[in-house]
Parts: sequence; C-alpha cells; structure tokens
Amino acid sequence: MNRFAGFARDNGLSLVFGAGFLVTLSCQALTGRAEYNGEMRAIGAEPVTLSRYLTSADLAVAVTENWRSEYLQFILYLFGTVWLIQRGSPESKELHRAGTESGEDQRVGPHATPESPRWAADCGLRQTLYSRSLGMWLCAVFLGSWYAQSVSGAAAYGEERLRDLESPLPWSVYLLEPDFWGRTLQNWQSELLAIGSIAIFSVYLRQRGSPESKPVGASHESTGVAG
Repeated sequence: MNRFAGFARDNGLSLVFGAGFLVTLSCQALTGRAEYNGEMRAIGAEPVTLSRYLTSADLAVAVTENWRSEYLQFILYLFGTVWLIQRGSPESKELHRAGTESGEDQRVGPHATPESPRWAADCGLRQTLYSRSLGMWLCAVFLGSWYAQSVSGAAAYGEERLRDLESPLPWSVYLLEPDFWGRTLQNWQSELLAIGSIAIFSVYLRQRGSPESKPVGASHESTGVAG
C-alpha cells in the first residue's frame, strides 16, 4: 500500500466528511443565491452576483445557525453522557461508571502510560485543562457561531425591514426579536430529538459493524457496549 492510500485509509472519516462539507456548502451557496435572486426579482430589485452573495448576510445566517445547532448537539451529548445513563444503549456508559471516573480509569497523573498525551501525565493545571479541552473547544465554537448567527441575522433582518421601508434594528434589540429566537429554537428542538432518538433506538436496533451500535447479537440490556 502506497503512502497516499495509507493516509486515505487512516483518515477516511475526516476526508469523506470534509469533502462532503465543502460540496454541500458550495451547493447551498448556489441554491441560496437562486432563491435570494428570485425574491429580489419578485420585488423588482436587481439580482446579485455569486461573489456578492457569498459575502451576504443571507448566506451567513443560514450557515452559522446550522453550525450553532450542530455544535450544541455535540455539547449536550458530550456533557450529558458524563452523568446521565441510558440502560441498554451503546451511547451510554456502563451503569456503574456515571461521573468523571477515577484517575486510574482515565489514565491521568501517576496512572498515565508512556503513550498518554504529555498533559495527561501532569498533575496540575495542564491536566485539568486538557481533561476538559474538548468540551471547552466545542463550547467556544458554539458560542462563536451563535454570535455570528446573531450578527448576520440582524443584518439579514435589517435588509428585510429596509425593503418594507422600515428602519433596521440595532443588534441588541434584534436579540429580543421573534426572528432570532425562532431561528434558534427550531434548531434546538431538532437536536434534542436527534440525541434522544439515537440513545433510545440503539437499545433495540442494530447496525452491523458500526461502533455507534451494539453487536447484532448483544442483549437489549447491554449498556455501553459498541459493535
């Protein structure tokens, strides 16, 4: 196996989903521009070029509101599965392991192995930060995308108001508008439904070969067992 083939095999998930992200984002820009220009023609306004649409608030709010909702899903799943248990689900830890677990279980400090990351073996602030680094990073991206959504949403909402001969709203006022919270809550409810669904459905249903599913022959009561 040559070097490229080995790299592709070892990084298949990130490469496939990364490429899929770029393709679908490009398609979203094209279809979004077509829809936006249709609305512009309907009110007698000039259509916009693709380059202008790529920097528009309309595209920015559509992209960032979805990023914000997806990272919220990761955060809820990441923190929820520390303490919450679902009997029979491979998405749950084993029933007796709820909580942050012992240093021995987590292989930190004196329990670190030669293969452990350097900061995991530290007994001070670095270990504390590293042991929560994934959650902190996801929270930072979530808050950043939510802020970006609010700014771009205010701009897009302001453009709509201008077309209706109304004054745009300041960002601080827009945060209280139904438009902002409607965009926010419609995504949040879907993320909560998705997390709850996979936790419950995976108790009784199987997908052979997937680590997100239990082995096909595993008992419905088996908890925290991956296929």
